[in-house]
Amino acid sequence: MNTQEKTIPAHCSTPDHLALALTDQSSTRLRLLLLMLCIAALLSACGINQNYSSAQHNAISLTADDLRTQGVAFISPSTITGQEEDKQVLAFVFANTLARERPDISVKPLPETLGAINRAGLASEYNRMFQDYRETGIFNRSSLSRVGAAAQARYLVQLNLANFRQDSRGRFSMLGFHVYQTSHANIRLFIQIWDSADGSIVWEGVEELNLAQETSKEKTITFTSVVEASAHNLIALLPKANLASTLPAAKASDTPIELSKH
Repeated sequence: MNTQEKTIPAHCSTPDHLALALTDQSSTRLRLLLLMLCIAALLSACGINQNYSSAQHNAISLTADDLRTQGVAFISPSTITGQEEDKQVLAFVFANTLARERPDISVKPLPETLGAINRAGLASEYNRMFQDYRETGIFNRSSLSRVGAAAQARYLVQLNLANFRQDSRGRFSMLGFHVYQTSHANIRLFIQIWDSADGSIVWEGVEELNLAQETSKEKTITFTSVVEASAHNLIALLPKANLASTLPAAKASDTPIELSKH
Protein backbone atom coordinates (compact mmCIF):
# COMPACT_ATOMS: atom_id res chain seq x y z
CA MET A 1 0.00 0.00 0.00
CA ASN A 2 1.34 3.34 -1.01
CA THR A 3 1.13 6.08 1.57
CA GLN A 4 0.75 9.68 0.47
CA GLU A 5 2.54 12.28 2.50
CA LYS A 6 0.51 15.33 3.23
CA THR A 7 2.34 18.58 2.65
CA ILE A 8 1.56 21.73 4.53
CA PRO A 9 0.77 24.66 2.24
CA ALA A 10 3.27 27.47 2.31
CA HIS A 11 0.65 29.96 3.53
CA CYS A 12 -0.07 27.87 6.61
CA SER A 13 2.21 28.15 9.64
CA THR A 14 2.86 26.02 12.61
CA PRO A 15 2.10 27.42 16.07
CA ASP A 16 5.82 28.04 16.60
CA HIS A 17 6.07 29.99 13.37
CA LEU A 18 2.98 32.02 14.25
CA ALA A 19 4.32 32.85 17.71
CA LEU A 20 7.63 33.91 16.17
CA ALA A 21 5.85 36.20 13.71
CA LEU A 22 3.78 37.78 16.47
CA THR A 23 6.93 38.30 18.52
CA ASP A 24 8.63 40.04 15.59
CA GLN A 25 5.61 42.33 15.10
CA SER A 26 5.48 43.18 18.80
CA SER A 27 9.20 43.91 18.81
CA THR A 28 8.86 46.21 15.79
CA ARG A 29 5.98 48.09 17.39
CA LEU A 30 7.90 48.39 20.64
CA ARG A 31 10.92 49.83 18.84
CA LEU A 32 8.68 52.28 17.01
CA LEU A 33 7.01 53.32 20.25
CA LEU A 34 10.38 53.82 21.95
CA LEU A 35 11.55 55.92 19.00
CA MET A 36 8.46 58.12 19.22
CA LEU A 37 8.92 58.52 22.96
CA CYS A 38 12.54 59.54 22.42
CA ILE A 39 11.47 62.13 19.86
CA ALA A 40 8.83 63.45 22.25
CA ALA A 41 11.38 63.66 25.04
CA LEU A 42 13.75 65.63 22.85
CA LEU A 43 10.98 68.00 21.83
CA SER A 44 9.89 68.51 25.42
CA ALA A 45 13.43 69.16 26.59
CA CYS A 46 13.48 72.57 24.92
CA GLY A 47 10.33 74.52 24.13
CA ILE A 48 10.65 77.08 21.34
CA ASN A 49 9.54 80.59 22.32
CA GLN A 50 8.79 83.27 19.76
CA ASN A 51 8.17 86.90 20.68
CA TYR A 52 6.97 89.56 18.22
CA SER A 53 6.67 93.05 19.67
CA SER A 54 5.73 96.40 18.13
CA ALA A 55 5.92 98.88 21.00
CA GLN A 56 5.60 102.58 20.21
CA HIS A 57 5.43 105.67 22.40
CA ASN A 58 5.01 109.42 22.39
CA ALA A 59 7.08 111.30 24.96
CA ILE A 60 5.12 114.54 25.11
CA SER A 61 6.62 116.38 28.08
CA LEU A 62 7.50 113.80 30.74
CA THR A 63 11.12 113.64 31.91
CA ALA A 64 13.07 111.14 33.98
CA ASP A 65 13.44 113.76 36.71
CA ASP A 66 9.65 114.23 36.81
CA LEU A 67 9.18 110.51 37.41
CA ARG A 68 11.90 110.36 40.04
CA THR A 69 10.74 113.38 42.06
CA GLN A 70 6.95 113.26 41.66
CA GLY A 71 6.12 109.54 41.49
CA VAL A 72 3.20 107.78 39.81
CA ALA A 73 -0.09 106.29 40.98
CA PHE A 74 -2.19 103.76 39.09
CA ILE A 75 -5.86 104.50 38.51
CA SER A 76 -8.51 102.06 37.27
CA PRO A 77 -7.71 100.50 33.86
CA SER A 78 -10.13 100.31 30.96
CA THR A 79 -10.73 96.99 29.19
CA ILE A 80 -12.62 95.51 26.30
CA THR A 81 -15.93 93.78 26.90
CA GLY A 82 -15.42 90.38 28.46
CA GLN A 83 -12.16 91.26 30.22
CA GLU A 84 -13.61 93.43 33.00
CA GLU A 85 -12.54 90.97 35.69
CA ASP A 86 -8.91 91.33 34.58
CA LYS A 87 -8.63 95.04 35.45
CA GLN A 88 -7.11 94.44 38.88
CA VAL A 89 -4.76 91.76 37.53
CA LEU A 90 -3.63 94.08 34.73
CA ALA A 91 -2.85 96.94 37.12
CA PHE A 92 -1.26 94.62 39.70
CA VAL A 93 1.18 93.01 37.25
CA PHE A 94 2.08 96.28 35.53
CA ALA A 95 2.66 98.16 38.81
CA ASN A 96 4.81 95.34 40.21
CA THR A 97 6.88 95.21 37.03
CA LEU A 98 7.36 98.98 37.05
CA ALA A 99 8.43 99.00 40.72
CA ARG A 100 10.89 96.16 40.08
CA GLU A 101 12.45 97.54 36.91
CA ARG A 102 12.45 101.23 37.87
CA PRO A 103 13.31 101.45 41.58
CA ASP A 104 14.05 105.16 41.08
CA ILE A 105 10.30 105.81 40.65
CA SER A 106 7.89 105.93 43.57
CA VAL A 107 5.00 103.68 42.49
CA LYS A 108 1.61 103.63 44.18
CA PRO A 109 -0.35 100.54 43.02
CA LEU A 110 -4.08 100.59 42.29
CA PRO A 111 -5.31 99.33 45.70
CA GLU A 112 -3.45 102.11 47.51
CA THR A 113 -4.80 104.72 45.09
CA LEU A 114 -8.37 103.51 45.49
CA GLY A 115 -8.03 103.45 49.27
CA ALA A 116 -6.72 107.02 49.31
CA ILE A 117 -9.57 108.16 47.05
CA ASN A 118 -12.19 106.54 49.29
CA ARG A 119 -10.67 107.98 52.46
CA ALA A 120 -10.78 111.44 50.89
CA GLY A 121 -14.51 111.04 50.13
CA LEU A 122 -13.96 111.15 46.36
CA ALA A 123 -15.56 107.83 45.38
CA SER A 124 -18.58 109.39 43.65
CA GLU A 125 -16.49 112.01 41.88
CA TYR A 126 -14.03 109.29 40.79
CA ASN A 127 -16.91 107.34 39.26
CA ARG A 128 -18.18 110.42 37.39
CA MET A 129 -14.66 111.14 36.17
CA PHE A 130 -14.52 107.74 34.45
CA GLN A 131 -18.02 108.08 33.04
CA ASP A 132 -16.93 111.32 31.35
CA TYR A 133 -13.74 109.63 30.16
CA ARG A 134 -15.65 106.80 28.47
CA GLU A 135 -17.66 109.38 26.51
CA THR A 136 -14.96 111.93 25.73
CA GLY A 137 -11.56 110.31 26.31
CA ILE A 138 -10.74 113.17 28.73
CA PHE A 139 -10.40 113.15 32.50
CA ASN A 140 -11.89 116.21 34.17
CA ARG A 141 -9.05 118.47 35.27
CA SER A 142 -10.39 119.39 38.71
CA SER A 143 -11.28 115.78 39.51
CA LEU A 144 -7.87 114.60 38.28
CA SER A 145 -6.20 117.16 40.54
CA ARG A 146 -8.09 115.98 43.62
CA VAL A 147 -7.34 112.33 42.83
CA GLY A 148 -3.64 113.12 42.46
CA ALA A 149 -3.63 115.05 45.75
CA ALA A 150 -5.35 112.18 47.55
CA ALA A 151 -2.91 109.62 46.10
CA GLN A 152 0.04 111.92 46.81
CA ALA A 153 1.38 111.45 43.30
CA ARG A 154 1.45 114.02 40.53
CA TYR A 155 1.38 111.54 37.66
CA LEU A 156 -1.50 109.09 37.19
CA VAL A 157 -1.10 105.94 35.08
CA GLN A 158 -4.13 104.70 33.16
CA LEU A 159 -3.95 101.36 31.30
CA ASN A 160 -6.26 100.34 28.49
CA LEU A 161 -6.50 96.67 27.47
CA ALA A 162 -7.60 96.86 23.83
CA ASN A 163 -7.28 93.17 22.96
CA PHE A 164 -6.31 89.83 24.44
CA ARG A 165 -6.72 86.32 23.09
CA GLN A 166 -5.05 82.96 23.65
CA ASP A 167 -5.27 79.49 22.09
CA SER A 168 -3.30 76.30 21.62
CA ARG A 169 -3.13 73.74 18.82
CA GLY A 170 -1.65 70.26 18.84
CA ARG A 171 1.05 69.58 16.27
CA PHE A 172 2.27 66.09 17.16
CA SER A 173 0.02 63.36 18.55
CA MET A 174 0.73 59.84 19.75
CA LEU A 175 -1.78 57.26 20.98
CA GLY A 176 -4.45 59.96 21.10
CA PHE A 177 -2.40 62.40 23.21
CA HIS A 178 -1.01 65.77 22.11
CA VAL A 179 2.71 65.25 22.69
CA TYR A 180 3.76 68.49 21.02
CA GLN A 181 1.65 71.63 20.69
CA THR A 182 1.88 75.34 19.93
CA SER A 183 0.36 77.91 22.29
CA HIS A 184 -0.40 81.42 21.07
CA ALA A 185 -1.26 84.67 22.87
CA ASN A 186 -1.85 88.21 21.62
CA ILE A 187 -2.24 91.41 23.59
CA ARG A 188 -2.68 95.06 22.62
CA LEU A 189 -2.08 97.37 25.56
CA PHE A 190 -2.32 101.16 25.65
CA ILE A 191 -0.95 103.33 28.46
CA GLN A 192 -1.36 107.02 29.22
CA ILE A 193 0.32 109.03 31.97
CA TRP A 194 -1.67 112.08 33.05
CA ASP A 195 -0.37 115.14 34.87
CA SER A 196 -2.84 115.76 37.69
CA ALA A 197 -1.48 119.30 38.13
CA ASP A 198 -2.75 120.61 34.80
CA GLY A 199 -4.88 117.76 33.37
CA SER A 200 -2.61 117.03 30.40
CA ILE A 201 -1.30 113.78 28.94
CA VAL A 202 2.48 113.81 29.30
CA TRP A 203 3.37 110.34 27.97
CA GLU A 204 1.64 107.54 26.09
CA GLY A 205 2.59 104.23 24.58
CA VAL A 206 1.07 101.21 22.86
CA GLU A 207 2.27 97.62 22.66
CA GLU A 208 1.13 94.91 20.25
CA LEU A 209 2.67 91.67 21.44
CA ASN A 210 2.39 88.18 19.93
CA LEU A 211 3.79 85.22 21.83
CA ALA A 212 4.15 81.66 20.57
CA GLN A 213 5.46 78.72 22.56
CA GLU A 214 6.05 75.24 21.21
CA THR A 215 6.24 72.70 24.00
CA SER A 216 5.14 69.26 25.13
CA LYS A 217 3.19 70.67 28.05
CA GLU A 218 -0.54 70.94 27.44
CA LYS A 219 -1.08 74.47 28.72
CA THR A 220 -1.82 77.91 27.35
CA ILE A 221 0.26 81.05 27.80
CA THR A 222 -1.17 82.80 30.85
CA PHE A 223 -2.65 86.28 30.93
CA THR A 224 -0.25 87.42 33.66
CA SER A 225 2.85 86.30 31.74
CA VAL A 226 1.71 88.17 28.62
CA VAL A 227 0.93 91.34 30.60
CA GLU A 228 4.32 91.17 32.31
CA ALA A 229 6.13 90.81 28.98
CA SER A 230 4.17 93.73 27.54
CA ALA A 231 4.79 95.86 30.63
CA HIS A 232 8.52 95.13 30.37
CA ASN A 233 8.60 96.40 26.78
CA LEU A 234 6.62 99.58 27.54
CA ILE A 235 8.55 100.40 30.72
CA ALA A 236 11.78 100.21 28.72
CA LEU A 237 10.49 103.20 26.69
CA LEU A 238 9.92 105.47 29.71
CA PRO A 239 12.33 108.40 30.14
CA LYS A 240 15.54 107.39 31.89
CA ALA A 241 18.12 109.54 33.57
CA ASN A 242 21.56 109.63 32.01
CA LEU A 243 23.63 107.42 34.31
CA ALA A 244 26.74 109.55 33.82
CA SER A 245 24.90 112.72 34.85
CA THR A 246 23.64 111.14 38.07
CA LEU A 247 27.10 110.03 39.25
CA PRO A 248 29.35 112.43 41.19
CA ALA A 249 32.33 113.73 39.27
CA ALA A 250 35.53 111.82 40.04
CA LYS A 251 38.31 113.71 41.80
CA ALA A 252 41.80 113.76 40.36
CA SER A 253 43.11 111.68 43.24
CA ASP A 254 40.40 109.05 42.98
CA THR A 255 41.43 105.54 42.01
CA PRO A 256 40.23 104.62 38.50
CA ILE A 257 37.27 102.29 38.42
CA GLU A 258 37.77 98.95 36.69
CA LEU A 259 34.87 97.69 34.65
CA SER A 260 33.91 94.08 35.14
CA LYS A 261 34.98 91.79 32.34
CA HIS A 262 32.17 89.34 33.06
